[in-house]
Amino acid sequence: MRIEGAFPVPAPLPAVWAAILDPEVVGPCIPGCSAIEVLSPTEYRATVRVSVGPIGTSFNVVVTVTEMEEHARIASVTRGEEGSRASLLTAQNLLLVRGTEDGGTEVAYASEVSISGRLGKFGLGLMRKKAAELATTFATNLSARLAPPGCGGPMTGGAAAPEV
Repeated sequence: MRIEGAFPVPAPLPAVWAAILDPEVVGPCIPGCSAIEVLSPTEYRATVRVSVGPIGTSFNVVVTVTEMEEHARIASVTRGEEGSRASLLTAQNLLLVRGTEDGGTEVAYASEVSISGRLGKFGLGLMRKKAAELATTFATNLSARLAPPGCGGPMTGGAAAPEV
Protein backbone atom coordinates (compact mmCIF):
# COMPACT_ATOMS: atom_id res chain seq x y z
CA MET A 1 0.00 0.00 0.00
CA ARG A 2 1.41 3.39 -0.99
CA ILE A 3 0.87 6.31 1.38
CA GLU A 4 1.92 9.81 0.38
CA GLY A 5 1.17 13.42 1.06
CA ALA A 6 2.59 16.80 1.96
CA PHE A 7 1.97 19.46 4.55
CA PRO A 8 3.24 22.95 5.39
CA VAL A 9 5.05 23.78 8.63
CA PRO A 10 5.19 27.45 9.71
CA ALA A 11 8.90 27.30 10.58
CA PRO A 12 12.11 27.74 8.59
CA LEU A 13 13.70 24.73 6.93
CA PRO A 14 16.68 24.45 9.35
CA ALA A 15 14.32 24.31 12.35
CA VAL A 16 12.10 21.68 10.72
CA TRP A 17 15.12 19.60 9.69
CA ALA A 18 16.54 19.72 13.24
CA ALA A 19 13.15 18.72 14.68
CA ILE A 20 12.78 15.76 12.34
CA LEU A 21 16.22 14.47 13.39
CA ASP A 22 15.60 14.96 17.13
CA PRO A 23 13.72 12.04 18.72
CA GLU A 24 12.84 14.22 21.73
CA VAL A 25 10.99 16.61 19.41
CA VAL A 26 9.56 14.31 16.74
CA GLY A 27 8.60 11.41 19.07
CA PRO A 28 5.76 13.25 20.84
CA CYS A 29 4.40 14.36 17.43
CA ILE A 30 3.90 10.74 16.30
CA PRO A 31 0.36 9.61 17.18
CA GLY A 32 0.48 6.79 19.73
CA CYS A 33 4.26 6.90 20.22
CA SER A 34 4.93 6.04 23.86
CA ALA A 35 8.68 5.47 23.71
CA ILE A 36 11.54 6.25 21.36
CA GLU A 37 15.15 5.15 21.79
CA VAL A 38 18.25 6.06 19.80
CA LEU A 39 20.12 2.86 18.92
CA SER A 40 22.74 4.56 16.72
CA PRO A 41 23.03 7.78 14.68
CA THR A 42 20.97 6.08 11.95
CA GLU A 43 18.71 3.71 13.89
CA TYR A 44 15.81 4.25 16.27
CA ARG A 45 13.44 1.97 18.16
CA ALA A 46 9.92 3.07 19.08
CA THR A 47 6.73 1.71 20.57
CA VAL A 48 3.62 2.96 18.79
CA ARG A 49 0.03 2.23 19.83
CA VAL A 50 -2.50 2.18 17.00
CA SER A 51 -6.14 1.20 16.60
CA VAL A 52 -7.42 -0.09 13.28
CA GLY A 53 -11.11 -0.89 13.26
CA PRO A 54 -11.88 -2.88 16.40
CA ILE A 55 -8.23 -3.83 17.02
CA GLY A 56 -6.02 -1.76 19.28
CA THR A 57 -2.40 -2.84 19.47
CA SER A 58 1.18 -1.74 20.03
CA PHE A 59 3.92 -2.11 17.47
CA ASN A 60 7.60 -2.30 18.36
CA VAL A 61 9.36 -0.75 15.37
CA VAL A 62 12.93 -0.09 14.32
CA VAL A 63 13.55 2.73 11.86
CA THR A 64 16.84 2.64 9.95
CA VAL A 65 17.95 5.68 7.98
CA THR A 66 19.40 4.37 4.72
CA GLU A 67 20.18 7.65 2.97
CA MET A 68 20.23 11.30 3.96
CA GLU A 69 20.83 14.55 2.10
CA GLU A 70 20.99 17.33 4.68
CA HIS A 71 18.09 19.81 4.60
CA ALA A 72 16.54 17.93 1.66
CA ARG A 73 15.67 14.24 2.06
CA ILE A 74 15.75 11.17 4.26
CA ALA A 75 15.18 7.61 3.06
CA SER A 76 14.48 4.98 5.70
CA VAL A 77 13.16 1.50 6.32
CA THR A 78 10.73 0.72 9.13
CA ARG A 79 10.29 -2.83 10.40
CA GLY A 80 8.08 -3.80 13.29
CA GLU A 81 5.82 -6.30 14.92
CA GLU A 82 3.07 -6.55 17.45
CA GLY A 83 4.28 -7.90 20.77
CA SER A 84 2.86 -11.32 19.93
CA ARG A 85 4.00 -11.16 16.27
CA ALA A 86 0.32 -11.28 15.29
CA SER A 87 1.06 -8.58 12.69
CA LEU A 88 4.28 -7.62 10.92
CA LEU A 89 5.00 -4.21 9.37
CA THR A 90 7.58 -3.21 6.78
CA ALA A 91 7.79 0.21 5.13
CA GLN A 92 10.14 1.89 2.67
CA ASN A 93 9.95 5.62 3.45
CA LEU A 94 11.03 8.83 1.77
CA LEU A 95 10.75 12.25 3.41
CA LEU A 96 11.47 15.45 1.46
CA VAL A 97 11.68 18.97 2.88
CA ARG A 98 11.97 22.29 1.08
CA GLY A 99 11.79 25.91 2.10
CA THR A 100 8.84 27.93 0.86
CA GLU A 101 8.67 31.55 -0.31
CA ASP A 102 6.91 32.62 2.89
CA GLY A 103 9.80 31.37 5.07
CA GLY A 104 8.06 28.15 6.06
CA THR A 105 8.78 24.58 5.05
CA GLU A 106 6.92 21.99 3.04
CA VAL A 107 7.29 18.39 4.19
CA ALA A 108 6.42 15.66 1.69
CA TYR A 109 6.39 11.97 2.46
CA ALA A 110 5.86 8.68 0.69
CA SER A 111 5.85 5.15 2.09
CA GLU A 112 5.36 1.77 0.55
CA VAL A 113 3.84 -0.17 3.47
CA SER A 114 3.27 -3.88 3.86
CA ILE A 115 1.30 -5.27 6.82
CA SER A 116 0.73 -8.97 7.30
CA GLY A 117 -1.07 -10.92 9.99
CA ARG A 118 -4.27 -9.93 11.72
CA LEU A 119 -4.05 -6.23 10.78
CA GLY A 120 -3.17 -7.16 7.21
CA LYS A 121 -6.61 -8.76 6.90
CA PHE A 122 -8.31 -5.36 6.99
CA GLY A 123 -9.32 -3.88 3.68
CA LEU A 124 -7.00 -1.51 1.88
CA GLY A 125 -9.55 1.29 2.17
CA LEU A 126 -9.64 1.07 5.97
CA MET A 127 -5.84 0.93 6.19
CA ARG A 128 -5.48 3.98 3.89
CA LYS A 129 -8.03 5.91 5.94
CA LYS A 130 -6.14 5.13 9.16
CA ALA A 131 -2.79 6.07 7.59
CA ALA A 132 -4.24 9.41 6.41
CA GLU A 133 -5.63 10.08 9.89
CA LEU A 134 -2.23 9.39 11.50
CA ALA A 135 -0.42 11.57 8.94
CA THR A 136 -2.81 14.48 9.56
CA THR A 137 -2.35 14.21 13.32
CA PHE A 138 1.45 14.10 12.95
CA ALA A 139 1.42 17.17 10.66
CA THR A 140 -0.77 19.11 13.10
CA ASN A 141 1.42 18.12 16.08
CA LEU A 142 4.70 19.01 14.34
CA SER A 143 3.33 22.33 13.04
CA ALA A 144 2.00 23.27 16.47
CA ARG A 145 5.30 22.39 18.11
CA LEU A 146 7.35 24.47 15.65
CA ALA A 147 4.95 27.40 15.08
CA PRO A 148 6.56 30.71 16.00
CA PRO A 149 4.93 32.66 18.84
CA GLY A 150 2.00 34.76 17.70
CA CYS A 151 1.56 32.75 14.52
CA GLY A 152 -1.90 31.62 15.59
CA GLY A 153 -1.09 27.91 15.62
CA PRO A 154 -0.36 25.39 12.92
CA MET A 155 -0.98 26.09 9.28
CA THR A 156 -3.98 24.32 7.88
CA GLY A 157 -4.83 23.09 4.46
CA GLY A 158 -2.91 20.57 2.51
CA ALA A 159 -0.44 20.97 -0.24
CA ALA A 160 -0.51 18.69 -3.21
CA ALA A 161 2.01 15.93 -2.74
CA PRO A 162 4.97 16.20 -5.06
CA GLU A 163 6.06 13.07 -6.86
CA VAL A 164 8.49 11.34 -4.47
